[in-house]
Amino acid sequence: MSNHATSVTRADIVAAAKSWIGTPYRHQASRKGSGCDCLGLVRGVWRELYGQEPEALPPYRPDWAETGGRETLLEAARRHLVEISPDAARPGDVLLFRLSPDACLKHCAIVSDSRPGDPEARILHAYWGRAVVESWLGPWWRRRLAHAFSFPGVSD
Repeated sequence: MSNHATSVTRADIVAAAKSWIGTPYRHQASRKGSGCDCLGLVRGVWRELYGQEPEALPPYRPDWAETGGRETLLEAARRHLVEISPDAARPGDVLLFRLSPDACLKHCAIVSDSRPGDPEARILHAYWGRAVVESWLGPWWRRRLAHAFSFPGVSD
């Protein structure tokens, strides 16, 4: 993880992520208004708030998590974000999801409102066939929540 001179607040992260709402889903993309996938949203927010991305992203197929067997998403998150307990996640934090119990982590989102344990919690994310949306972090998502991270150097 690198040091960042600029102070980033949780409100900055949420505002940046919300500015992507409506961006169509496009696998491997990360361009606001043009297209992104769930990781592309997190990457775009990073660029907006911190500048250049910390590492080049290798190409990945839609089924990369099913065929690779490695926790690539988790490994990258641990290199560049600050791991926290999912119960401690707050607005502006990144959540990682395991879509089935025996699968690798494959989806990420940014908390937009409240904490994941709050029944009214909401997330910002992009997923197949849709666009970047703000949605309820309901029971289906909560059951699949595996890890949480904060962006580096975040202040309240």
